[in-house]
Amino acid sequence: MAAARVMASANNTLTTSLISKIPLQKPNSFNLCFRNGLAAAHRSRLFTCTAIYNPQIQIKEQGQPETLDYRVFFVDDSGKKVSPWHDIPLHLGDGVFNFIAEIPKESSAKMEVATDELYTPIKQDTKKGKLRYYPYNIHWNYGLLPQTWEDPSFANAEVEGAFGDNDPVDVVEIGESRAKIGQVLKVKPLAALAMIDEGELDWKIVAISLDDPRASLVNDIDDVEKHFPGTLTAIRDWFRDYKIPDGKPANKFGLGNKPANKDYALKIITETNESWAKLVKRSIPAGDLSLV
Repeated sequence: MAAARVMASANNTLTTSLISKIPLQKPNSFNLCFRNGLAAAHRSRLFTCTAIYNPQIQIKEQGQPETLDYRVFFVDDSGKKVSPWHDIPLHLGDGVFNFIAEIPKESSAKMEVATDELYTPIKQDTKKGKLRYYPYNIHWNYGLLPQTWEDPSFANAEVEGAFGDNDPVDVVEIGESRAKIGQVLKVKPLAALAMIDEGELDWKIVAISLDDPRASLVNDIDDVEKHFPGTLTAIRDWFRDYKIPDGKPANKFGLGNKPANKDYALKIITETNESWAKLVKRSIPAGDLSLV
């Protein structure tokens, strides 16, 4: 995917980066609930929304990286801002999903979709007014599945009754290429880890980009162990331990401290997609979350 950077102001406060220019593809079969006042057509139990046309998505950076006001916005081909969380479709059909990269592999700035800001841009997380960094680099591309939400009012009986963390579902993409912030990749899920972070359930879906040279070789959890030996354990251990240098306890994992297979990962994606649909339909209180 070609990348070009254009400086858009003399004082360097705005940069437009054509990191990701992709058509939002219409899935083969699922519920089409068009946003912005367009009609809804219900075709199955899945609640994913897609645009009525296939816009080209571009990335527009505002401010300077590693500053408090840095934001990465998503805009369509008309220049209108869209939400990476709400407006980019989850499903692409045939078990393939859109994945939005927030943190490129081998970097440490803790970037995330700002779920409480208009159009939910990507920003660097903060704590007590200071930018947050992991204590060491993350070794895989990390981001989210759009149109998913971990419901904080739902206690998951399969994972120690833990409640959702109020965020989209996280993805750890294990391919060899380094993604860019805001890049949208087509991925297929392979496994799931049930991380429990300070009592909240924070799913990690392990997936691989379809563009990766080994993508055709891995289709489930056993294939990951065969072609990416040690990777699942390394992912679990990384997320278990990353808070320890800050004096916090290690994170825990449910499901017997082991990764679940692809079918279980797909179940989690379906459930959290349905939770997101209830959220945007306002069947569940949104609190401070932005639904635009």
